[in-house]
Amino acid sequence: QVQLVESGGGLVQPGGSLRLSCAASGSIFNINLMGWYRQAPGLQRELVADITRGGITLYADSVKGRFTISRDNAKNTVYLQMNSLKPEDTAVYYCHAKRTIVEAIRTVVNDYWGQGTQVTVSS
Repeated sequence: QVQLVESGGGLVQPGGSLRLSCAASGSIFNINLMGWYRQAPGLQRELVADITRGGITLYADSVKGRFTISRDNAKNTVYLQMNSLKPEDTAVYYCHAKRTIVEAIRTVVNDYWGQGTQVTVSS
């Protein structure tokens, strides 16, 4: 099992910044992909950004140029720096990790989620 613990959410005014952190522990071997999703009330959970162990990143169009995802492999931690926040960024943000184990005759993929941290952008 993999445990993901998030921190850094809160209330911020429009135009402000927040930094989210997510630390992974447990059976963390073969975790290649880590990232952040968010879910606003009444909407589906959506990808915000993710990053591979090698540093390849992917961003949702809505956050490009404002959010930056980074990863410290030594600390098994992924970060999300959020700048120029907008009210529409308000959501619960979830850390995600994908572990891929390639065996002789099959590939096993496991997805893990954090408990979520609330980000509220409001004046």
